[in-house]
Amino acid sequence: MLGLPDATTAAVAALLVTLSFPFYLYGAWIMIDADEVTWGVLTYHLKFIFVGLALNTGPVVFWMVPRLTEQLNGFVALHSFLGLQAYAMLVFALTGIVRIFQAKWKHNLYHDYDEDVLLTEIGSEKMDFWRRRLRIGVFGYVIFWIFAWIVGMARFLTKYQFF
Repeated sequence: MLGLPDATTAAVAALLVTLSFPFYLYGAWIMIDADEVTWGVLTYHLKFIFVGLALNTGPVVFWMVPRLTEQLNGFVALHSFLGLQAYAMLVFALTGIVRIFQAKWKHNLYHDYDEDVLLTEIGSEKMDFWRRRLRIGVFGYVIFWIFAWIVGMARFLTKYQFF
C-alpha cells in the first residue's frame, strides 16, 4: 500500500477500521433515539453508516484481502471468517433495505417526497417483515464486526509490537 512499511500500513488500516465504529454507533443511536422512523431519519442515519462502511471496507478490499493467502494462519483464518460473516449479515440487511426503497418507489415517494412519511405508512403489507430483516442483519453485522475487530487487533498487537 503506497510503498509504506508493512507495520505503518497495518497501523493505518487498524486506525481506519477502528474509526468506523463511532459512525456505526452514532448511526444506530439515530435509529434507536427516533420515536418514529421517517424517511428523513432513515437517510440521516444512512449518511453515517455509509461513512463507517467506507472507512471499514477500504482497508479490507485494498490491503487485507490481497495479502490473505500469503499470511494465512489461525488468527488470519478466524479474522477472515468473522469478517465474512459480518459482510454476510450486511447483505442480509440489504435485502431488507432494498425492499423498503422499492416500496417507496412503488408509492411514488421519490417524486412526492415528504420527510415525515413513516416507513410503516407506505403501504407495503410486508414492511414490518423487511424492517425486521434489516434490524437482524444490522445487529448481526455489528456483533460479527466487533468479534472480527477484537481478533484483528489481537493479531495486529502480536505481529507488530510497537511497545
